[in-house]
Amino acid sequence: MTTSSFCGPSRRSLVLASFVIATLVLNAIALFSPNCAAQSGTAEQRVSRPLQSAQPADVQSPDAQGPQSEPVVPSTAQNYDKSIFQKPITAEQLVFLSRFAGAPANDLIRDKQYRKLMKAVIPDCIFHYGWDMMLSDAMEKVLAGSRLPVQIRDGRYLMASGRSGPYLSGRGFMWIDLRDGAALGGFFFHPTNGEPTPTVTIFSRQVKEQSLRLSQLPPAFAEDLSQWTADAGIPPVTTRYFITGSNRKILLEHDEDYCAQLRATTGPTDECEQSNADAADIDMNAAYYLDQTHNATNGTAWMIVGADQKSWLQLRDNTCDARADRLRCWIRMTRERTMVIMNLQH
Repeated sequence: MTTSSFCGPSRRSLVLASFVIATLVLNAIALFSPNCAAQSGTAEQRVSRPLQSAQPADVQSPDAQGPQSEPVVPSTAQNYDKSIFQKPITAEQLVFLSRFAGAPANDLIRDKQYRKLMKAVIPDCIFHYGWDMMLSDAMEKVLAGSRLPVQIRDGRYLMASGRSGPYLSGRGFMWIDLRDGAALGGFFFHPTNGEPTPTVTIFSRQVKEQSLRLSQLPPAFAEDLSQWTADAGIPPVTTRYFITGSNRKILLEHDEDYCAQLRATTGPTDECEQSNADAADIDMNAAYYLDQTHNATNGTAWMIVGADQKSWLQLRDNTCDARADRLRCWIRMTRERTMVIMNLQH
């Protein structure tokens, strides 16, 4: 495993030379053929898979405009606590943003006041987008030149997004609550460094939690994230991370219930239960990868499954295969395993 000492934890182990060479080759291929990484998959990249493949479909063309599909808005518990956002931005500092409503996102990101504001929002750390770079530079790459209009929903929630990342299907957005001063960014791409792929990384310098679930973030943000995911053609169940103001990359856990609406009417289906199983499986794989890379913001390592994880996977399969509620058993045991892995990181 290779990590930078700039803002991630110190390097503790080395990846075998063969894996390093393979990673470099994949990165080189991805620079010239962004879709190659999206179509590839190996046993090392996925620690485990639920009953059916969770491989995502290819994302939409970066030039696509407007909503591409209806967003999946699963139910989440209401655990939002404003106090997790330290040093919220004052309304006076945000008032200038209103004049950008409907303007191309590129106009906003070139504004001097906005760029100054982002220093209080974007963590000052290295991010691995094809290669190591500042997270702020990675955001510049996916937002620069964006003609997508800046949206201000309900006169309060600003969203500026771009889908023109120069490689690896990069997409990104900035989201700001103009009233409460909470701000979050998001970045999607197809990593080729051996980690689970594709990934959505949410970030904010204001948040310094040790662990995080989606329901702990503002409900309005969860709604807008779901809409952005659908508009950008991103699979609704995707590996999710969060980079905190402590320059630490943690799991942004799925705690959505994809069967909530059906439970209130016709009852859950195999399809929605499969989404819950996929989300549980993706979270466990992401937690395992973060454990391997010691929560580095630019962690680079080929996903190597340890003997303890292989033994646990066999135990889960043997246990749940014999149960009538196979998927629910899978979900419960996988969530419990994720908590064990995350506790080892703290």
